[in-house]
Amino acid sequence: MIRLTFALRRQRQLSLSEFQTYWRETHGPLVAGLATRLGILRYVQVHTLDDPFNAAMAESRGGMEPAFDGVAELWFASEKAVADALASDDGAAAGQILLEDEAKFIDLPASPLWLAHDYPQVNPTPENLLASPRSDLVKLHYPLRQLPGHDEADAQAYWRTTHGPLIRRQAAASGIKRYMQVHRVPSPLEAAMRDARGTTAPPFMGHAELWFARTDLGVSSPERQLAGRRAAEDEANFIDFARSSIFLGKEFEFVNRLND
Repeated sequence: MIRLTFALRRQRQLSLSEFQTYWRETHGPLVAGLATRLGILRYVQVHTLDDPFNAAMAESRGGMEPAFDGVAELWFASEKAVADALASDDGAAAGQILLEDEAKFIDLPASPLWLAHDYPQVNPTPENLLASPRSDLVKLHYPLRQLPGHDEADAQAYWRTTHGPLIRRQAAASGIKRYMQVHRVPSPLEAAMRDARGTTAPPFMGHAELWFARTDLGVSSPERQLAGRRAAEDEANFIDFARSSIFLGKEFEFVNRLND
């Protein structure tokens, strides 16, 4: 299984509401209608919330890149499945339809994308949490870039083998319902997708995603404060905060054929 993550910035003439409405009501159904032709097994839109918590999280880390306006997430059976779909006449035509629609509302040069593998860290049973608009859940999206001079693979290894266990140990104190690490996989497909969109923003080394109950985020306890400090102190060992971003969002699921 492989995931395509597409961090989106809106075109300047659009408000956040206008951008998210078009994405949800026009582009989302378009992707869903072409999902079979493109081999998409799951498709989720993460809509960034206009929430003061975003600025507070960034400020606590000394300042970060502005929050993205949303994130498109698409799952495929494998990298080969993506390549095969795009190489077919039917898939290529579907991909061109989506690209033409993306150009209507997304600032494509400023919107990085990358292929990645999921590394579950804290999972509920069953694993079907969704921060839908009607639920109390929110999804924290944290796209990461490694410190200057650090190799991406080495930073990912530290993230997975050292930082991950730290967060798992204090998940209960932090109020984490679910925690996933999503690690970028360098791929010629990524380069081709970037070229097709004229993307100039560099990809991230991956992103962390965590689900919380929104009401819990405003609760401060000594245990939660300590857990937050420990997490941020360890993040500083491998994350370049100034080139990373963090924000809360709500999820809209358009396609889910993972169990077909």
